[in-house]
Amino acid sequence: MSILQAIRIFLFYLLLGTTALLWCSLSFFIAPFLPFKARYRFINVYWCRCALWLTKVFLGIRYEVKGAENVPDQPCVIQSNHQSTWETFFLSAYFSPLSQVLKRELLYVPFFGWAMAMLRPIAIDRDNPKAALKQVAAKGDELLKDNVWVLIFPEGTRVPHGTIGKFSRSGSALAVNAALPVLPIAHNAGKFWPKIGWGKKPGVITVVIGEPMYAEGSGPRAIADLNDRVQTWNEKTQREMGSLPPAPEAPAANDQIAV
Repeated sequence: MSILQAIRIFLFYLLLGTTALLWCSLSFFIAPFLPFKARYRFINVYWCRCALWLTKVFLGIRYEVKGAENVPDQPCVIQSNHQSTWETFFLSAYFSPLSQVLKRELLYVPFFGWAMAMLRPIAIDRDNPKAALKQVAAKGDELLKDNVWVLIFPEGTRVPHGTIGKFSRSGSALAVNAALPVLPIAHNAGKFWPKIGWGKKPGVITVVIGEPMYAEGSGPRAIADLNDRVQTWNEKTQREMGSLPPAPEAPAANDQIAV
């Protein structure tokens, strides 16, 4: 990393933290008096757009969106792979209003967590998976009925670029039970904004929005099938953008039968 690049990264984080502190502080005086959708735009959309602008100016990280025409008019469940903080900024600004599943401990972070609490997040206790699943199902269904997008990172945590985690079924279950589709999203943000470390690389992040995926039927089998299709699409799309290594080739069939 060059000295100039290190200075740019330092200035980026300095301005990101400063704007977050100022924006969250301002939100405490204004947001409580706004209806939810206006509150979401004020707290989340405007600041996340600011964060994306800082990312472009100081880090040289831009983005392109493919498949924007696939976004349905009615909010539904969004499932995306998770590699960095960048996609949280992008998805929060691109889909409005949006609620995401997050660790409840984040709500206790001064200023940032307090502002997040005003955005109707689905805050779960990761140490209690059964209770977390019930909370995602109940709160998520309530939000979807209020025409709020629900964002779930099915891998559960950030994974390094070049790998993919196992997708949990919570998002697919929520979609099936609400009789709504899953909107699949794949990206390669971790290539330029790594999971570990402060270093960033300039470049263009590719975000691919797939066609909405509907369950075939209902019940556990429909949930499992939908979840498998979402993960298969994500893996295939990441391979096409070079984020994952090529799939191993199937062994050639042996034409001779052993006796």
